[in-house]
Amino acid sequence: MCDGIMATLLDPDARGRVILVGAGPGDPGLLTVRAVEALRSADVVVHDGLIDPRVLDLAPPEAHRISVAKRRARHTLPQEAINALIVAHVKAGSVVVRLKGGDPFIFGRGGEEVEAVRAAGLAVEVIPGVSAALGCAAEAMLPLTHRDHSSAVTFVAGQCKGLTDQDWSGLAGQGRTLVIYMGVATAEAIADKLIADGVAPDMPVAVLEKGTLPGHRALRTLLADLGAMVSREQVASPAIIVVGEVVELSDAEDRLAGYAKVAETMA
Repeated sequence: MCDGIMATLLDPDARGRVILVGAGPGDPGLLTVRAVEALRSADVVVHDGLIDPRVLDLAPPEAHRISVAKRRARHTLPQEAINALIVAHVKAGSVVVRLKGGDPFIFGRGGEEVEAVRAAGLAVEVIPGVSAALGCAAEAMLPLTHRDHSSAVTFVAGQCKGLTDQDWSGLAGQGRTLVIYMGVATAEAIADKLIADGVAPDMPVAVLEKGTLPGHRALRTLLADLGAMVSREQVASPAIIVVGEVVELSDAEDRLAGYAKVAETMA
Protein backbone atom coordinates (compact mmCIF):
# COMPACT_ATOMS: atom_id res chain seq x y z
CA MET A 1 0.00 0.00 0.00
CA CYS A 2 1.02 3.61 -0.45
CA ASP A 3 2.55 5.65 2.42
CA GLY A 4 -0.66 7.59 2.97
CA ILE A 5 -2.63 4.41 3.67
CA MET A 6 0.09 3.00 5.90
CA ALA A 7 0.05 6.20 7.94
CA THR A 8 -3.58 5.63 8.88
CA LEU A 9 -2.48 2.63 10.94
CA LEU A 10 -1.46 5.18 13.57
CA ASP A 11 -4.96 6.67 13.68
CA PRO A 12 -7.42 4.38 15.50
CA ASP A 13 -10.36 6.49 14.31
CA ALA A 14 -9.51 6.13 10.62
CA ARG A 15 -12.18 4.35 8.58
CA GLY A 16 -12.01 2.89 5.11
CA ARG A 17 -14.73 1.00 3.30
CA VAL A 18 -15.50 -2.28 1.61
CA ILE A 19 -16.87 -2.69 -1.89
CA LEU A 20 -18.14 -6.17 -2.76
CA VAL A 21 -17.79 -6.47 -6.52
CA GLY A 22 -19.20 -9.12 -8.82
CA ALA A 23 -16.55 -9.99 -11.41
CA GLY A 24 -18.99 -11.85 -13.65
CA PRO A 25 -18.43 -15.31 -15.15
CA GLY A 26 -14.92 -14.59 -16.40
CA ASP A 27 -14.74 -12.36 -19.46
CA PRO A 28 -13.57 -8.86 -18.34
CA GLY A 29 -15.89 -7.35 -20.95
CA LEU A 30 -18.86 -8.39 -18.81
CA LEU A 31 -17.82 -6.21 -15.86
CA THR A 32 -20.14 -3.33 -15.07
CA VAL A 33 -18.90 0.25 -15.33
CA ARG A 34 -19.23 0.61 -11.56
CA ALA A 35 -17.15 -2.52 -11.01
CA VAL A 36 -14.32 -1.08 -13.10
CA GLU A 37 -14.52 2.21 -11.20
CA ALA A 38 -14.35 0.36 -7.89
CA LEU A 39 -11.29 -1.63 -8.96
CA ARG A 40 -9.51 1.53 -10.02
CA SER A 41 -10.08 3.02 -6.56
CA ALA A 42 -8.82 -0.01 -4.63
CA ASP A 43 -5.99 -0.03 -2.12
CA VAL A 44 -6.52 -3.73 -1.40
CA VAL A 45 -8.15 -6.37 -3.63
CA VAL A 46 -9.23 -9.54 -1.86
CA HIS A 47 -10.14 -11.92 -4.65
CA ASP A 48 -11.38 -15.42 -5.43
CA GLY A 49 -9.17 -17.90 -7.23
CA LEU A 50 -11.04 -18.00 -10.54
CA ILE A 51 -10.79 -14.28 -11.29
CA ASP A 52 -9.31 -13.59 -14.72
CA PRO A 53 -5.87 -11.87 -14.42
CA ARG A 54 -7.11 -9.21 -16.83
CA VAL A 55 -9.71 -8.21 -14.26
CA LEU A 56 -7.10 -7.93 -11.51
CA ASP A 57 -5.01 -5.75 -13.82
CA LEU A 58 -7.73 -3.08 -13.64
CA ALA A 59 -6.69 -2.29 -10.06
CA PRO A 60 -3.82 0.19 -9.58
CA PRO A 61 -0.36 -1.42 -9.80
CA GLU A 62 0.35 -0.46 -6.21
CA ALA A 63 -2.85 -2.05 -4.86
CA HIS A 64 -2.24 -5.02 -2.59
CA ARG A 65 -3.71 -8.18 -4.14
CA ILE A 66 -4.66 -10.99 -1.77
CA SER A 67 -5.92 -14.35 -3.07
CA VAL A 68 -8.34 -16.26 -0.85
CA ALA A 69 -8.83 -18.99 -3.44
CA LYS A 70 -11.05 -21.88 -2.45
CA ARG A 71 -11.16 -25.33 -3.96
CA ARG A 72 -13.40 -28.29 -3.31
CA ALA A 73 -12.47 -29.88 0.06
CA ARG A 74 -9.62 -27.38 0.49
CA HIS A 75 -10.06 -23.80 1.66
CA THR A 76 -7.04 -21.52 1.76
CA LEU A 77 -8.75 -19.52 4.50
CA PRO A 78 -11.95 -20.30 6.39
CA GLN A 79 -14.72 -17.78 5.82
CA GLU A 80 -14.29 -16.31 9.30
CA ALA A 81 -10.64 -15.58 8.55
CA ILE A 82 -11.56 -13.90 5.26
CA ASN A 83 -14.06 -11.72 7.11
CA ALA A 84 -11.42 -10.77 9.68
CA LEU A 85 -8.89 -10.00 6.94
CA ILE A 86 -11.30 -7.63 5.20
CA VAL A 87 -12.24 -5.86 8.43
CA ALA A 88 -8.59 -5.44 9.46
CA HIS A 89 -7.66 -3.73 6.20
CA VAL A 90 -10.69 -1.45 6.32
CA LYS A 91 -9.89 -0.43 9.88
CA ALA A 92 -6.42 0.49 8.62
CA GLY A 93 -8.11 3.01 6.33
CA SER A 94 -7.98 1.09 3.06
CA VAL A 95 -10.53 0.95 0.29
CA VAL A 96 -10.98 -2.83 0.08
CA VAL A 97 -12.50 -4.35 -3.03
CA ARG A 98 -13.75 -7.85 -2.30
CA LEU A 99 -13.79 -9.34 -5.79
CA LYS A 100 -16.00 -12.37 -6.37
CA GLY A 101 -16.73 -14.43 -9.44
CA GLY A 102 -20.24 -14.07 -10.81
CA ASP A 103 -22.49 -12.11 -8.46
CA PRO A 104 -21.59 -11.66 -4.76
CA PHE A 105 -25.06 -12.66 -3.58
CA ILE A 106 -25.46 -15.87 -5.62
CA PHE A 107 -23.50 -18.67 -3.92
CA GLY A 108 -20.72 -16.18 -3.19
CA ARG A 109 -21.09 -15.80 0.59
CA GLY A 110 -21.44 -12.09 0.01
CA GLY A 111 -24.21 -11.89 2.56
CA GLU A 112 -21.95 -13.29 5.27
CA GLU A 113 -19.24 -10.77 4.47
CA VAL A 114 -21.67 -7.86 4.50
CA GLU A 115 -22.87 -9.00 7.94
CA ALA A 116 -19.30 -9.15 9.24
CA VAL A 117 -18.41 -5.68 7.94
CA ARG A 118 -21.60 -4.15 9.34
CA ALA A 119 -21.05 -5.85 12.68
CA ALA A 120 -17.68 -4.10 12.83
CA GLY A 121 -19.41 -0.75 12.24
CA LEU A 122 -17.79 -0.20 8.86
CA ALA A 123 -19.10 1.05 5.53
CA VAL A 124 -19.90 -1.45 2.79
CA GLU A 125 -21.27 -1.27 -0.75
CA VAL A 126 -22.29 -4.07 -3.11
CA ILE A 127 -21.89 -3.89 -6.89
CA PRO A 128 -23.73 -6.75 -8.59
CA GLY A 129 -22.18 -8.83 -11.34
CA VAL A 130 -23.39 -11.02 -14.17
CA SER A 131 -23.99 -14.40 -12.53
CA ALA A 132 -22.36 -17.50 -13.95
CA ALA A 133 -25.76 -18.91 -14.88
CA LEU A 134 -26.77 -15.85 -16.88
CA GLY A 135 -23.41 -15.29 -18.55
CA CYS A 136 -22.79 -18.92 -19.51
CA ALA A 137 -26.35 -19.46 -20.69
CA ALA A 138 -26.25 -16.34 -22.87
CA GLU A 139 -23.01 -17.47 -24.50
CA ALA A 140 -24.61 -20.84 -25.30
CA MET A 141 -27.77 -19.16 -26.64
CA LEU A 142 -29.70 -20.99 -23.93
CA PRO A 143 -32.71 -18.99 -22.65
CA LEU A 144 -33.34 -19.95 -19.04
CA THR A 145 -36.97 -18.92 -19.43
CA HIS A 146 -39.08 -19.03 -22.59
CA ARG A 147 -42.76 -18.37 -23.10
CA ASP A 148 -43.27 -21.73 -24.80
CA HIS A 149 -40.99 -23.88 -22.65
CA SER A 150 -40.26 -22.52 -19.16
CA SER A 151 -41.95 -20.00 -16.89
CA ALA A 152 -39.71 -20.58 -13.85
CA VAL A 153 -36.00 -20.96 -13.15
CA THR A 154 -34.31 -22.09 -9.94
CA PHE A 155 -30.66 -21.92 -8.87
CA VAL A 156 -29.30 -24.60 -6.52
CA ALA A 157 -25.87 -25.67 -5.30
CA GLY A 158 -24.80 -29.22 -6.04
CA GLN A 159 -22.61 -29.54 -2.96
CA CYS A 160 -23.93 -27.25 -0.22
CA LYS A 161 -24.47 -29.41 2.89
CA GLY A 162 -24.62 -32.53 0.71
CA LEU A 163 -27.31 -33.58 -1.68
CA THR A 164 -29.24 -35.52 0.94
CA ASP A 165 -29.97 -32.30 2.85
CA GLN A 166 -31.58 -30.59 -0.13
CA ASP A 167 -35.18 -30.86 -1.29
CA TRP A 168 -35.38 -30.30 -5.03
CA SER A 169 -38.88 -31.71 -5.48
CA GLY A 170 -40.72 -29.80 -8.19
CA LEU A 171 -37.74 -27.66 -9.22
CA ALA A 172 -37.15 -29.43 -12.54
CA GLY A 173 -39.52 -30.84 -15.11
CA GLN A 174 -41.96 -29.67 -17.75
CA GLY A 175 -42.14 -25.89 -17.89
CA ARG A 176 -39.34 -25.38 -15.36
CA THR A 177 -35.59 -24.85 -15.58
CA LEU A 178 -33.10 -25.93 -12.94
CA VAL A 179 -29.57 -24.48 -12.85
CA ILE A 180 -27.05 -26.33 -10.70
CA TYR A 181 -23.85 -24.67 -9.53
CA MET A 182 -20.88 -26.71 -8.27
CA GLY A 183 -22.35 -29.96 -9.53
CA VAL A 184 -19.62 -31.48 -11.71
CA ALA A 185 -18.21 -33.75 -9.02
CA THR A 186 -21.66 -35.01 -8.05
CA ALA A 187 -23.25 -35.11 -11.52
CA GLU A 188 -24.19 -38.79 -11.38
CA ALA A 189 -25.78 -38.42 -7.93
CA ILE A 190 -27.62 -35.31 -9.14
CA ALA A 191 -29.12 -37.22 -12.07
CA ASP A 192 -30.16 -40.09 -9.81
CA LYS A 193 -31.72 -37.68 -7.34
CA LEU A 194 -33.75 -35.85 -10.00
CA ILE A 195 -34.94 -39.06 -11.65
CA ALA A 196 -35.98 -40.43 -8.26
CA ASP A 197 -37.95 -37.20 -7.71
CA GLY A 198 -39.87 -37.81 -10.93
CA VAL A 199 -37.93 -35.94 -13.60
CA ALA A 200 -37.98 -37.87 -16.89
CA PRO A 201 -34.68 -39.64 -17.69
CA ASP A 202 -34.83 -38.17 -21.21
CA MET A 203 -35.06 -34.57 -19.97
CA PRO A 204 -32.49 -32.47 -21.89
CA VAL A 205 -29.46 -31.37 -19.91
CA ALA A 206 -26.62 -28.99 -20.76
CA VAL A 207 -23.23 -28.68 -19.10
CA LEU A 208 -21.66 -25.25 -19.63
CA GLU A 209 -17.94 -25.46 -18.91
CA LYS A 210 -15.64 -22.42 -18.47
CA GLY A 211 -18.34 -20.09 -19.76
CA THR A 212 -17.11 -16.84 -21.41
CA LEU A 213 -13.48 -17.96 -20.97
CA PRO A 214 -11.02 -19.42 -23.49
CA GLY A 215 -11.67 -23.13 -23.97
CA HIS A 216 -15.35 -22.90 -23.03
CA ARG A 217 -17.65 -25.77 -23.99
CA ALA A 218 -21.41 -26.25 -24.07
CA LEU A 219 -22.37 -29.94 -24.05
CA ARG A 220 -25.85 -31.41 -24.30
CA THR A 221 -27.21 -34.84 -23.44
CA LEU A 222 -30.10 -36.44 -21.52
CA LEU A 223 -30.51 -36.52 -17.76
CA ALA A 224 -29.91 -40.27 -17.50
CA ASP A 225 -26.57 -39.81 -19.29
CA LEU A 226 -25.39 -36.76 -17.29
CA GLY A 227 -22.91 -38.48 -14.99
CA ALA A 228 -21.49 -40.64 -17.76
CA MET A 229 -21.08 -37.68 -20.09
CA VAL A 230 -19.28 -35.58 -17.49
CA SER A 231 -16.84 -38.45 -17.00
CA ARG A 232 -16.59 -39.28 -20.70
CA GLU A 233 -15.91 -35.69 -21.71
CA GLN A 234 -13.65 -35.01 -18.70
CA VAL A 235 -15.63 -31.91 -17.75
CA ALA A 236 -13.78 -29.71 -15.25
CA SER A 237 -14.89 -26.86 -13.03
CA PRO A 238 -15.95 -24.15 -13.32
CA ALA A 239 -19.10 -25.46 -14.94
CA ILE A 240 -22.85 -25.25 -14.44
CA ILE A 241 -25.55 -27.78 -15.26
CA VAL A 242 -28.87 -26.74 -16.79
CA VAL A 243 -31.85 -29.12 -16.70
CA GLY A 244 -34.99 -28.40 -18.71
CA GLU A 245 -36.70 -28.23 -22.07
CA VAL A 246 -35.01 -24.90 -22.87
CA VAL A 247 -31.75 -26.82 -23.35
CA GLU A 248 -33.04 -27.97 -26.74
CA LEU A 249 -33.04 -24.32 -27.90
CA SER A 250 -29.33 -23.83 -27.16
CA ASP A 251 -26.25 -23.99 -29.34
CA ALA A 252 -24.82 -26.67 -27.07
CA GLU A 253 -23.17 -29.52 -28.92
CA ASP A 254 -25.05 -32.83 -28.78
CA ARG A 255 -23.11 -35.78 -27.46
CA LEU A 256 -24.74 -38.33 -29.77
CA ALA A 257 -23.14 -41.34 -28.13
CA GLY A 258 -24.88 -40.41 -24.92
CA TYR A 259 -28.21 -39.82 -26.62
CA ALA A 260 -28.06 -43.15 -28.43
CA LYS A 261 -27.11 -45.08 -25.33
CA VAL A 262 -29.95 -43.64 -23.28
CA ALA A 263 -32.43 -44.17 -26.10
CA GLU A 264 -31.49 -47.84 -26.30
CA THR A 265 -31.99 -48.39 -22.56
CA MET A 266 -35.37 -46.64 -22.63
CA ALA A 267 -36.68 -48.47 -25.72
